[in-house]
Amino acid sequence: MTEDSGDSLPTSLPLAGRRALVCGGSRGIGRACAVEFARLGAEVTLLARDARALQHVVEALPATGASRRQHRYLAVDFDNPKTLRDVVNEHLANHEPVHILLNNTGGPPGGAIADADTEAFTATFSRHLVCNHLLAQAVLPEMRISGYGRIINIVSTSVKQPIKGLGVSNTVRGAVASWAKTLAGELAPFGITVNNVLPGTTKTDRLREIVRSRAASTGTSEEVIEEQMRADIPTGRFAEPEEIAAAVGFLAGPAAAYITGISLPVDGGRTGCL
Repeated sequence: MTEDSGDSLPTSLPLAGRRALVCGGSRGIGRACAVEFARLGAEVTLLARDARALQHVVEALPATGASRRQHRYLAVDFDNPKTLRDVVNEHLANHEPVHILLNNTGGPPGGAIADADTEAFTATFSRHLVCNHLLAQAVLPEMRISGYGRIINIVSTSVKQPIKGLGVSNTVRGAVASWAKTLAGELAPFGITVNNVLPGTTKTDRLREIVRSRAASTGTSEEVIEEQMRADIPTGRFAEPEEIAAAVGFLAGPAAAYITGISLPVDGGRTGCL
């Protein structure tokens, strides 16, 4: 499904002629990355559950060439990996190959790991690692042929330093980071890079959910919770989604061809380890 989008961009842009598949593209970091890819010249296909929200984003994206109808969206739920695989494979069979895959999925509810249900681990593992893997397998054949590929995973700083109160997320994010590191080594000879971007505390719906949950569980106001969170960030503020997208856009481009297998914190200096 295609939609009209803004003015065309010059072909000298770093992602001109490239096509990106952006998961979680209807809001937050995913949406900001979609805008960044389009701004850099890529043709973007968004992937998320809410078709109406996706349509609104597509309509706001800059065009990527002479055509004003190049951006697309696919409405599909990551809680059904088989349907996700089928929808994406059908899309790839009917459109030109994808050069950039952005894996990005909302995290699970917070809570202590000792209290987590086993079903929460299973569902989160499927939504993140299994779906990431299915999407990578779908786009890799053509990436290998073209000699250009960028797989970028939005993960979490918890892969370097676990975050209190996010037990299930910490566990599964670590698995995703190890999957990505392994994949990076296998794909490097083909001109395909695999990297993780680790957002710090970012102004998204996810942040609002975490703040509300901590406030409710501690009896503390949301304002105090936010002040406590900012106190742990050397820059003293939360990130804008566009700041995460700027790092993602760089890793997607030709200038990052020699960067692979890394987990890059974009967190205002919060992560304490090297």
